[in-house]
Amino acid sequence: MTFLARSERFSVVGSTNDVVRAWLADGTPEVCLAVASEQSAGRGREGRTWVAPPGAALLLSLGFRPDWLAPESVWRVAAIVSLAMADAAEVVAGLPDGTVRLKWPNDLVVDGGSGVRKLAGVLGETDGLGMADPRAVVGIGINTGWDEAAFPPTLARSMTSLRALTGRPVDDDLLLATFLRGLEAHAAGLRAGRFDGAAWSARQVTTDRLVRLEGPGGPETVRATGVDAATGALLVGDRQVFVGEITHVRLADTITEAV
Repeated sequence: MTFLARSERFSVVGSTNDVVRAWLADGTPEVCLAVASEQSAGRGREGRTWVAPPGAALLLSLGFRPDWLAPESVWRVAAIVSLAMADAAEVVAGLPDGTVRLKWPNDLVVDGGSGVRKLAGVLGETDGLGMADPRAVVGIGINTGWDEAAFPPTLARSMTSLRALTGRPVDDDLLLATFLRGLEAHAAGLRAGRFDGAAWSARQVTTDRLVRLEGPGGPETVRATGVDAATGALLVGDRQVFVGEITHVRLADTITEAV
């Protein structure tokens, strides 16, 4: 695939984000991709861990050199990764359009009769923004073949997988190929100055719901009114809340909230 300058698969790595960050530091051009069957040191936001048994999830990281974006807009790289995976998951699993939602700032979720359940997590990390060699790494882990009976007891009420949603196995290779085709189109648009903010906003599960924001100033429960496609902020009344200001976002009206 010409979209990718470098692509490698691993059986086990510590973290695909770390692999791709090292590639970028060594001069590898964009876009580079590392895929793993298992991570021994996978992580999420704020130092949280990401763990999945072998074969249960599609785990990957992508590396970009976003000198074609203003530093304040680099968050859109993670946004298009999320959009491309949401689209691909629905297509490959045969789910209705709009089934996979985005939970600001970094989760893919499904909102069903059993509450909001986490399907995938996204972790974006950057270096050198505003300098001569900006770099962005976006990791995503999506639960694909994880059987519901094998979910960890502490997470069983807050997580899901494509297999649990459909009752059948999912072809990870097909999911990856479908995702990359969609991401290539999104990235071409972003390089040309186009970002599908409408699609990103429409998938947000937090819109018009009470959310509990947790940060250095303590928790507060407020109503989220949307997201700002220009800045990436969560809209809370007449306020903008940015990712760096909070450590957790929880849906206050949902008891099976993903963490």
